[in-house]
Amino acid sequence: MPSPAPHTPASHNPQRFPTWLLVCSALIAIGPLSIDMYLPAFPAMGTALGVTPGQIELTLGAFLIGLAAGQAFYGPISDRFGRKPPLYFGLTLYGLASLGCALAPTVEWLMMFRTLQALGGCVGMVISRAVVRDRLDGPDAARAFSTQMLVMGMAPILAPLLGSAILTVADWHAIFFVLTGLSIVLLLAVHYGLDETVDTAKAPRLHLMRVLRSYGELLRSPQFVGYSLCAGCVQAGMFAYIAGSPFVLIKLYDIPPHWFSVVFGLNAFGLIAMSQVNSVLMRRHTPEAVLRIVTRVPVLFSVTVALIAAAGHLSLPVLLLGFFGYLASLGCIMPNASALALSRQGHRAGTASALMGTLQFSLGTLAGIAIGLLSGKSALPLVGIMATCSVASFLMGMIGRRATR
Repeated sequence: MPSPAPHTPASHNPQRFPTWLLVCSALIAIGPLSIDMYLPAFPAMGTALGVTPGQIELTLGAFLIGLAAGQAFYGPISDRFGRKPPLYFGLTLYGLASLGCALAPTVEWLMMFRTLQALGGCVGMVISRAVVRDRLDGPDAARAFSTQMLVMGMAPILAPLLGSAILTVADWHAIFFVLTGLSIVLLLAVHYGLDETVDTAKAPRLHLMRVLRSYGELLRSPQFVGYSLCAGCVQAGMFAYIAGSPFVLIKLYDIPPHWFSVVFGLNAFGLIAMSQVNSVLMRRHTPEAVLRIVTRVPVLFSVTVALIAAAGHLSLPVLLLGFFGYLASLGCIMPNASALALSRQGHRAGTASALMGTLQFSLGTLAGIAIGLLSGKSALPLVGIMATCSVASFLMGMIGRRATR
C-alpha cells in the first residue's frame, strides 16, 4: 500500500493555529502535566504508601531520567516508519503506565510505572518537533515552536491547580486516572488530527550502525550541537530554578507558600509572553538575528545577580527581577535555537529531534542534581548555576552561528 504523500517545508503558513500544530502542542504538554500535576499529592501519597517524602520525590527523578533516556529511541524509529506509529506505541505505553501508577501498591511499583510513563510520554516531545521541521523551516518553524512554548509555559501553572482540584473530590489515584484518560484523548487527536509527514517508501532501512552513524554525524555537526546546547544550557538553568527556588524563596527569604505560587506563575507568564513576542518578531527577522541578541539577556540578569549574591548584598527584589529576566528570555531562545538546530536535518529530523531532547533533558537533570548537592544557606549556589548555564548558552549560540556561516 503506498505511503501518504509527505508534507514539505513551507515558506509561509497563513493559518496561525492549524490543527496539526495544536495536536503537536498538546503532545508537548505531556511532560509538564506528568511532572507537576501530582506534586500537590506528595504528602497524601507518602501517607498512603507508608514512605517518607524523600522516597516519593524519587518517583519524580525516575520520571525525569526516563524522559531524558527515552527520546533517543523514538527518533530513528520515526524517520524509518513515520511519525504516527511511534506516537501510537508511546501514547499507549504512557496510558497503561499511568493506569499502573494509579494502582501501584508500593512506592517501588510506583517508581517503575513512572519510568515507563516517561518512556512512553517522551514520544510526544520528539515527534512534535520533528513534525514542525517536516512542515516548516526558518522563521515559520520558529513561530511554530513559539506556539509550543506557549503550552510549555501554561502547563506548569495549570497542572498543580488541576491536581489540587482533583484532590478536593478524590484521592491521589484519581490524578493518574486523569492522565490515563489524557492518553486516550491524545491517541484520538493524533489519529484524526495529524497527517503523516514522512514518505516511508523512500526512507532508508533501519540498521543499528546507520542509527549510530547518524547520531555520530549530528554530534560532529557544530551547528546542530551549538544550537541544541544553546537551548539546553539555558533550559538547564530553568530546571535549577524549579528545583532550588522553593528552598531559596520560602526558607531563606520567608515568602509564604501561596505567594511563592504567585511568583512562579508570574515567571511562567513572562516566558509565555516572550514566546508570543518572538512569534511576532519572526515576521520581520530571522531566528539567527533574534537569537544573537536575546542570548545576552539571561547572561546580563543572572551574572549580575550572582555577583551581588557573592558580595553578600542580594535583596529579594533584585533576586525576583533576576529570575523573571532569565526565565522570560527562554520564550525567545528556546524556539529559535530549536528551529536552527533542526533546520538542515531533512530526512533525519526525528533522529535530530530525539538527540536534541536527550541532550537538553540530560543537562536539566544534571542541573537539578547540582542544586541538591550545593544548596546551602544562601541563594548563591542557585544563581551561580543559572549564571553558568546562561554563559554556556551564549557561547554555544556563538558556535552555532559560526558553523552556519
